[in-house]
Amino acid sequence: MRAVSTARPGACSGWGVVTLQRLVLTDFRNYAALTWRPAARIAVLTGPNGSGKTNLLEAVALLGPGRGFGRARSLADLARRGGSGRWAVAGRLVREGLVSDIGTGTAGLEGTGDRRVFRLDGAEPRNQAEIAARISAVWLTPQMDHLFQQSAGGRRRFLDRLVWALEPGHAREASAHEAAMAERRRVLAGPRADPGWLGGLEEAMARHAVALSAARAAFVARLNAAPLASEAFPRARMVLLDPVADRLSREPALAVEIWLRQELAARRAADSAAGTSTLGAHRADMRLEDAATRLAAAECSTGQQKALLIGVVLAHAALIAEARGAAPLLLLDEPAVHLDEGRRAALWEALLLSPAQVMLTGTDADVFARLRLHAEFLVTGGGALS
Repeated sequence: MRAVSTARPGACSGWGVVTLQRLVLTDFRNYAALTWRPAARIAVLTGPNGSGKTNLLEAVALLGPGRGFGRARSLADLARRGGSGRWAVAGRLVREGLVSDIGTGTAGLEGTGDRRVFRLDGAEPRNQAEIAARISAVWLTPQMDHLFQQSAGGRRRFLDRLVWALEPGHAREASAHEAAMAERRRVLAGPRADPGWLGGLEEAMARHAVALSAARAAFVARLNAAPLASEAFPRARMVLLDPVADRLSREPALAVEIWLRQELAARRAADSAAGTSTLGAHRADMRLEDAATRLAAAECSTGQQKALLIGVVLAHAALIAEARGAAPLLLLDEPAVHLDEGRRAALWEALLLSPAQVMLTGTDADVFARLRLHAEFLVTGGGALS
């Protein structure tokens, strides 16, 4: 097996690094069977649109907990057309000498249908936190270019993914909150809403909502205080738009739980008519702005928006490295799009100084010429790498 070089100069060189040494795909997206052993710390994947560049990065992201890039409506969409209907992704990762073999998918595993399963070193993990302890990855995708024109839900999911990478328990709180909220919605829609049962559900909703809002607010504060990864990218200031978080900034958590529980009880009739809960952590939104000018990202040019997002992604990676002692994998899908030549050059320099293993995609290899002496260049197409 070829070794991956991770040593780079720079302020971050004291960190460890998570390294992907092998990736194996089976009936995943457009790949019937593929084994890739990255030969350098930076990999540049080029090829025409639809040739499978993003699919490779998506496969790496799926080695960790969560929905990865979130492109698939269901697990069945990840299976190769004309294949068995199942799929599998397996990776070998190394961190400071610890080797981890992680597998996920349906093909070749015990799971059936649309249920996703994991394997860690050949055994079923007790929970996804065990997986999260072995792999961390941050990514930038073209879909994020539209983040500021999306609904609040899209921005909230983006924020929560950033929080999950640092606080794995955040995912459990979100799942528990969603379950309690869905059950409350079902009870309110029924012919007889039991006040006692509703009170218990609203207590659970309030408790989980306060935990979610507190974790989001703490992350936003850490991100805004993080040092700039590169002077070429503007400092982004994130603002959490959430009445629950606002009250948490002024009152103790227990007092906010009591307030939210009382508000939910008072809104039962309105929520029943609306078919949804009109107050809670699920209504939060996020605004990103240029810290120097206070210009909101939604009002910036596409190039400025991309620069702000790259700044957030690089700062997030630094926060993970600081918290875990190891730089995460960086998966950058079409990162050069919308960037001017100066900012592209600055991004390449930032990646060269980072200790992280980096995977980049683009349609034109010449865009990445600055990386030619440092990166492995691969071409995708026909379900293969060349």
